Amino acid sequence: MEPVRGVIFDLFHTLTARESEWSELPSTCELLGIDRVDWDRVLLESSRWRLVGEVRDPREIVERLARHLIPGIEEERLAKVLEMRTRRFADILARIPATSTRTLDSLRRAGMKLALLSNADALEIGAYADSCLARRFDVEVFSCDVGCAKPEPEIYALCLERLGLAPHECIFVGDGGSDELRGAKAAGLRTVFMSGAIEELWPERVAARRALADHHIRSIPEVLGWLGVDASEELA
Repeated sequence: MEPVRGVIFDLFHTLTARESEWSELPSTCELLGIDRVDWDRVLLESSRWRLVGEVRDPREIVERLARHLIPGIEEERLAKVLEMRTRRFADILARIPATSTRTLDSLRRAGMKLALLSNADALEIGAYADSCLARRFDVEVFSCDVGCAKPEPEIYALCLERLGLAPHECIFVGDGGSDELRGAKAAGLRTVFMSGAIEELWPERVAARRALADHHIRSIPEVLGWLGVDASEELA
Protein backbone atom coordinates (compact mmCIF):
# COMPACT_ATOMS: atom_id res chain seq x y z
CA MET A 1 0.00 0.00 0.00
CA GLU A 2 1.28 3.44 -0.91
CA PRO A 3 1.99 5.74 2.05
CA VAL A 4 -1.13 7.47 3.37
CA ARG A 5 -0.82 11.19 4.04
CA GLY A 6 -4.46 12.06 4.56
CA VAL A 7 -7.56 10.48 6.10
CA ILE A 8 -11.04 11.66 5.14
CA PHE A 9 -13.84 10.74 7.54
CA ASP A 10 -17.59 10.63 7.24
CA LEU A 11 -19.43 11.99 10.29
CA PHE A 12 -22.79 10.40 11.13
CA HIS A 13 -22.67 6.64 11.84
CA THR A 14 -18.88 6.80 11.51
CA LEU A 15 -17.41 9.17 14.10
CA THR A 16 -20.64 9.47 16.07
CA ALA A 17 -21.81 6.92 18.63
CA ARG A 18 -24.06 4.06 17.65
CA GLU A 19 -27.56 5.37 17.03
CA SER A 20 -28.94 3.68 20.17
CA GLU A 21 -26.62 5.96 22.16
CA TRP A 22 -27.34 9.19 20.29
CA SER A 23 -30.01 10.64 22.56
CA GLU A 24 -32.84 9.80 24.93
CA LEU A 25 -35.09 12.02 22.84
CA PRO A 26 -37.37 10.36 20.26
CA SER A 27 -36.33 10.28 16.63
CA THR A 28 -38.16 12.40 14.07
CA CYS A 29 -39.84 9.40 12.45
CA GLU A 30 -41.12 8.30 15.87
CA LEU A 31 -42.55 11.76 16.53
CA LEU A 32 -44.23 11.75 13.12
CA GLY A 33 -45.46 8.18 13.42
CA ILE A 34 -43.67 7.34 10.17
CA ASP A 35 -42.00 4.04 9.34
CA ARG A 36 -38.19 4.33 9.48
CA VAL A 37 -37.83 2.99 5.93
CA ASP A 38 -40.18 5.66 4.56
CA TRP A 39 -38.43 8.37 6.56
CA ASP A 40 -34.99 7.31 5.37
CA ARG A 41 -36.23 7.29 1.78
CA VAL A 42 -37.30 10.92 2.09
CA LEU A 43 -34.01 11.89 3.75
CA LEU A 44 -31.76 10.10 1.28
CA GLU A 45 -33.66 10.09 -1.99
CA SER A 46 -36.07 13.04 -2.01
CA SER A 47 -34.32 15.90 -0.25
CA ARG A 48 -31.13 16.83 -2.06
CA TRP A 49 -32.35 20.42 -1.67
CA ARG A 50 -31.54 20.37 2.06
CA LEU A 51 -28.22 18.55 1.70
CA VAL A 52 -26.83 21.06 -0.79
CA GLY A 53 -28.02 24.08 1.13
CA GLU A 54 -30.79 25.25 -1.17
CA VAL A 55 -32.86 25.53 2.03
CA ARG A 56 -30.99 26.38 5.23
CA ASP A 57 -33.74 27.52 7.58
CA PRO A 58 -34.26 24.69 10.12
CA ARG A 59 -38.00 25.24 10.34
CA GLU A 60 -38.44 25.12 6.58
CA ILE A 61 -36.29 21.99 6.36
CA VAL A 62 -38.42 20.16 8.93
CA GLU A 63 -41.67 21.39 7.44
CA ARG A 64 -40.79 20.30 3.90
CA LEU A 65 -39.64 16.88 5.07
CA ALA A 66 -42.71 16.33 7.25
CA ARG A 67 -45.25 17.57 4.69
CA HIS A 68 -43.75 15.26 2.08
CA LEU A 69 -45.19 12.39 4.13
CA ILE A 70 -47.97 14.10 6.12
CA PRO A 71 -49.35 16.93 3.92
CA GLY A 72 -51.84 18.13 6.53
CA ILE A 73 -49.57 18.09 9.59
CA GLU A 74 -50.55 20.68 12.19
CA GLU A 75 -48.33 23.69 12.96
CA GLU A 76 -48.17 22.82 16.66
CA ARG A 77 -46.92 19.33 15.86
CA LEU A 78 -44.36 20.73 13.42
CA ALA A 79 -43.00 23.04 16.11
CA LYS A 80 -42.55 20.08 18.47
CA VAL A 81 -40.77 18.04 15.79
CA LEU A 82 -38.43 20.95 15.04
CA GLU A 83 -37.60 21.40 18.72
CA MET A 84 -36.90 17.70 19.28
CA ARG A 85 -34.89 17.25 16.07
CA THR A 86 -32.72 20.26 16.93
CA ARG A 87 -32.10 19.02 20.47
CA ARG A 88 -31.49 15.45 19.29
CA PHE A 89 -28.73 16.51 16.87
CA ALA A 90 -27.18 18.66 19.58
CA ASP A 91 -27.10 15.51 21.74
CA ILE A 92 -25.50 13.51 18.94
CA LEU A 93 -22.67 16.00 18.54
CA ALA A 94 -22.21 16.32 22.30
CA ARG A 95 -21.78 12.55 22.63
CA ILE A 96 -18.93 11.85 20.23
CA PRO A 97 -17.14 8.77 21.60
CA ALA A 98 -13.72 9.29 23.12
CA THR A 99 -12.45 6.52 20.85
CA SER A 100 -13.19 8.78 17.86
CA THR A 101 -11.40 11.85 19.21
CA ARG A 102 -8.43 9.82 20.45
CA THR A 103 -8.10 8.15 17.06
CA LEU A 104 -8.10 11.52 15.34
CA ASP A 105 -5.47 12.80 17.76
CA SER A 106 -3.29 9.72 17.16
CA LEU A 107 -3.48 10.22 13.40
CA ARG A 108 -2.55 13.87 13.77
CA ARG A 109 0.43 12.97 15.98
CA ALA A 110 1.51 10.58 13.23
CA GLY A 111 1.57 13.50 10.79
CA MET A 112 -1.62 12.74 8.90
CA LYS A 113 -3.78 15.45 7.41
CA LEU A 114 -7.42 15.02 8.44
CA ALA A 115 -10.66 15.95 6.70
CA LEU A 116 -14.32 15.66 7.60
CA LEU A 117 -16.63 15.09 4.63
CA SER A 118 -20.29 14.97 5.57
CA ASN A 119 -23.67 15.00 3.90
CA ALA A 120 -25.65 17.17 6.30
CA ASP A 121 -28.20 19.95 6.28
CA ALA A 122 -27.90 23.16 8.26
CA LEU A 123 -30.05 21.90 11.15
CA GLU A 124 -28.04 18.69 11.55
CA ILE A 125 -24.74 20.53 11.99
CA GLY A 126 -26.13 23.47 13.93
CA ALA A 127 -24.26 22.40 17.09
CA TYR A 128 -21.08 21.23 15.35
CA ALA A 129 -19.00 24.30 16.23
CA ASP A 130 -19.44 23.51 19.93
CA SER A 131 -18.58 19.82 19.58
CA CYS A 132 -15.32 18.12 20.50
CA LEU A 133 -14.72 17.39 16.81
CA ALA A 134 -14.49 21.04 15.80
CA ARG A 135 -10.91 22.16 15.14
CA ARG A 136 -9.62 18.59 15.04
CA PHE A 137 -9.57 18.59 11.23
CA ASP A 138 -7.47 20.41 8.67
CA VAL A 139 -10.51 20.54 6.39
CA GLU A 140 -14.25 20.36 7.10
CA VAL A 141 -16.58 19.95 4.13
CA PHE A 142 -20.32 19.92 4.79
CA SER A 143 -22.56 19.36 1.80
CA CYS A 144 -24.95 22.15 2.77
CA ASP A 145 -22.07 24.65 2.65
CA VAL A 146 -20.60 23.63 -0.72
CA GLY A 147 -23.62 22.92 -2.91
CA CYS A 148 -22.87 19.28 -3.70
CA ALA A 149 -23.17 15.99 -1.85
CA LYS A 150 -21.76 12.48 -1.74
CA PRO A 151 -21.51 10.47 -3.96
CA GLU A 152 -21.15 13.33 -6.47
CA PRO A 153 -17.54 13.58 -7.70
CA GLU A 154 -17.37 17.33 -7.09
CA ILE A 155 -17.48 17.01 -3.31
CA TYR A 156 -14.57 14.57 -3.15
CA ALA A 157 -12.54 16.72 -5.54
CA LEU A 158 -13.22 19.80 -3.42
CA CYS A 159 -12.16 18.01 -0.24
CA LEU A 160 -8.91 16.80 -1.82
CA GLU A 161 -8.19 20.25 -3.23
CA ARG A 162 -8.58 21.81 0.21
CA LEU A 163 -6.38 19.13 1.75
CA GLY A 164 -3.75 19.72 -0.91
CA LEU A 165 -3.36 15.99 -1.51
CA ALA A 166 -3.84 13.62 -4.43
CA PRO A 167 -6.45 10.84 -4.25
CA HIS A 168 -3.83 8.09 -4.06
CA GLU A 169 -2.38 9.73 -0.94
CA CYS A 170 -5.65 9.50 1.01
CA ILE A 171 -8.14 7.03 2.39
CA PHE A 172 -11.84 7.56 2.97
CA VAL A 173 -13.46 6.08 6.09
CA GLY A 174 -17.24 5.82 6.30
CA ASP A 175 -20.29 3.69 7.02
CA GLY A 176 -21.24 3.61 3.33
CA GLY A 177 -24.46 5.63 3.48
CA SER A 178 -25.44 7.74 0.46
CA ASP A 179 -23.32 5.38 -1.69
CA GLU A 180 -20.28 7.26 -0.39
CA LEU A 181 -17.86 4.33 -0.73
CA ARG A 182 -18.60 3.92 -4.43
CA GLY A 183 -18.21 7.68 -4.91
CA ALA A 184 -14.90 7.69 -3.03
CA LYS A 185 -13.52 4.84 -5.12
CA ALA A 186 -14.58 6.60 -8.31
CA ALA A 187 -12.66 9.65 -7.07
CA GLY A 188 -9.51 7.51 -6.74
CA LEU A 189 -9.56 7.15 -2.95
CA ARG A 190 -8.86 3.96 -1.08
CA THR A 191 -11.90 3.11 0.99
CA VAL A 192 -12.44 1.80 4.51
CA PHE A 193 -15.91 0.61 5.51
CA MET A 194 -16.68 1.17 9.21
CA SER A 195 -19.51 -1.24 10.00
CA GLY A 196 -20.14 -0.82 13.75
CA ALA A 197 -23.21 1.39 13.49
CA ILE A 198 -24.62 -0.46 10.48
CA GLU A 199 -24.35 -3.83 12.23
CA GLU A 200 -26.72 -2.45 14.85
CA LEU A 201 -29.19 -0.77 12.49
CA TRP A 202 -29.14 -2.66 9.21
CA PRO A 203 -27.04 -5.83 9.48
CA GLU A 204 -28.42 -7.00 6.14
CA ARG A 205 -26.56 -4.13 4.42
CA VAL A 206 -23.10 -4.98 5.73
CA ALA A 207 -22.09 -7.51 3.07
CA ALA A 208 -22.90 -5.26 0.12
CA ARG A 209 -21.08 -2.28 1.61
CA ARG A 210 -18.11 -4.39 2.60
CA ALA A 211 -17.80 -5.53 -1.03
CA LEU A 212 -17.37 -1.91 -2.11
CA ALA A 213 -14.47 -1.19 0.24
CA ASP A 214 -10.75 -1.88 0.13
CA HIS A 215 -10.73 -2.58 3.85
CA HIS A 216 -13.26 -3.29 6.59
CA ILE A 217 -13.20 -2.21 10.23
CA ARG A 218 -15.86 -2.52 12.93
CA SER A 219 -14.69 0.41 15.09
CA ILE A 220 -12.81 3.62 14.40
CA PRO A 221 -9.63 2.80 16.39
CA GLU A 222 -9.00 -0.16 14.06
CA VAL A 223 -7.93 2.26 11.35
CA LEU A 224 -4.80 2.98 13.38
CA GLY A 225 -3.58 -0.59 13.20
CA TRP A 226 -4.31 -0.80 9.50
CA LEU A 227 -2.22 2.31 8.90
CA GLY A 228 0.53 1.19 11.28
CA VAL A 229 -0.05 4.15 13.61
CA ASP A 230 0.90 3.78 17.28
CA ALA A 231 -2.35 3.34 19.21
CA SER A 232 -0.88 3.06 22.70
CA GLU A 233 -2.07 6.50 23.83
CA GLU A 234 -5.47 6.02 22.22
CA LEU A 235 -6.01 2.76 24.07
CA ALA A 236 -4.72 4.06 27.42
